[in-house]
Amino acid sequence: MSATLTEAPVTPDVTRSGQHGVRFPDRELRVVGADVTVPLNDGRRVPYANFDYAASAPCLEAVHEAITRALPYYSSVHRGAGYASQVTTAAYEKARGTVRSFLGAWRRASVVFTRNTTDAMNLLAHALPAGTTVVVFETEHHATLLPWKNVVRLPAPASPLEAVAAADRALAQAPTGPRLLVVTAASNVTGELWPLRELAETAHRNGARIAVDAAQHVPHRPLDMTALGLDYVAFSGHKLYAPFGAGVLAGRSDWLRAADPYLKGGGASASVEDRGDTTRWQAEPEARHEAGTPNVLGVIALAAACEALAATGWDSLVEHEERLLTRLRSGLARVPGVRELTLWDERHPRVGIVSFTVEGWNARDVALTLSGEYGIGVRDGKFCAHPFVRHLLASAENGEGCQDGQSTAVRASFGIGSTEEHVDRLLAALTRLTSEPRG
Repeated sequence: MSATLTEAPVTPDVTRSGQHGVRFPDRELRVVGADVTVPLNDGRRVPYANFDYAASAPCLEAVHEAITRALPYYSSVHRGAGYASQVTTAAYEKARGTVRSFLGAWRRASVVFTRNTTDAMNLLAHALPAGTTVVVFETEHHATLLPWKNVVRLPAPASPLEAVAAADRALAQAPTGPRLLVVTAASNVTGELWPLRELAETAHRNGARIAVDAAQHVPHRPLDMTALGLDYVAFSGHKLYAPFGAGVLAGRSDWLRAADPYLKGGGASASVEDRGDTTRWQAEPEARHEAGTPNVLGVIALAAACEALAATGWDSLVEHEERLLTRLRSGLARVPGVRELTLWDERHPRVGIVSFTVEGWNARDVALTLSGEYGIGVRDGKFCAHPFVRHLLASAENGEGCQDGQSTAVRASFGIGSTEEHVDRLLAALTRLTSEPRG
């Protein structure tokens, strides 16, 4: 009889408590390292205020615990007869169902495990039928901006309605043949949520499919592929509190099944002949595109994060984030010289990501000062979205000179484990930074 997860559970237990978490009626989600302290320039140590979640979110304690439970049974998957291999294979394959449920995907949707969102989008680009026209906005992260061959790149839309209209025009004017609209769910620069349902309807009305970069969406909001009509969704574990190097491409199977393997090697091959160059590849997309020994622990971690977030429900998570987001944005608006970067109306819904500039300050100097003097971690740069950041900087009041390609911004992003004290410390630091002359 095959071993099962009942004998070696790897599902998360989200019952631990502490001060840096999001509380629910009967449990609290916590992140590993919430109480870590960091050194300042003057030698003191202070609790770390992490505002770099959009780059890589910290690990959920539930994920850490799931990995700890899985490690004693760690083994190779799919072809081992031993007990540990059977347990690990069961955990790995169970994760597909967990992810499918987390995304609200239809029962027969493929779930292919990848390294991250970039890898997932490159896999999809590899699997596109010959001659596919891809429509993408310049506002995308490079992971969804760059992999495509036959691409129509649209400028940043002035509103959500304009985004839908621009996509409609581009798809209608595209050559006959397969077409794919590629969009983000939530911007990694501004946090703004994109109108996925309307964009999906527009794509389908034009005989196209839609692929969504959900890397910045799924850690903050639920996503239902079926309800929204999405054909493909990609996301990364390291954004979803599971920083162990796994990602996902979920969606329709036919293009993936028809494409040559993304990687050629063990697992992807069904049979290899002794003579000639004859290889028969696995038919199902999951096996066909996951050659080699997969990142088993990364996949178990990712599934544990999905289970932990889904088990708690989203209301408390969203309420916690909205409270911090309102506190941060309203506070930034009162700091002289600070300008928030936003594509659409400032009231447009968004997740916990805010990018801004500080008049008279280089973004790297702001980030270094916040780290060295206040124990605050932010991101500076163009956030792997160079065309979009240049557009936003050119539109901002202090955007003069951004055409040299060197101007950058500061990004503060947060989630589970973030507190009001973190937000207040960042605001106080920026207020002091902008009020003192640079020496």
